[in-house]
Amino acid sequence: MELTRVPDESWASEACTLPTAERPLREAEFDALFARAVTEVRTVAPGKVAMRLRADPEVAGRAAELAARETECCSFFTFTLIATGGALTLEVAAADRHAEVVAALAERAARGASDG
Repeated sequence: MELTRVPDESWASEACTLPTAERPLREAEFDALFARAVTEVRTVAPGKVAMRLRADPEVAGRAAELAARETECCSFFTFTLIATGGALTLEVAAADRHAEVVAALAERAARGASDG
């Protein structure tokens, strides 16, 4: 599994069908979500990560909207947004052959959360 790496450390997979010119914009949207809302990143299993988000309706809406758009170009992702007990979690998973993409996304989310 090869990742498309560009100087900004892109996590986008070659399997992504989003036009290359639009990828930095999408990554910036994820980075903004990570910096604003992610409070914890935990690897659940190879190819699966759980991100604790600030429990806020606006954050939930933004995460859901971004996840829905991401699956349009990268259908190998499975996003699950869980709201329970006053907590909000975004789970991201992919099959084994895309596990590296999930790991790169988790690394970026952890960096974004610590920078935010």
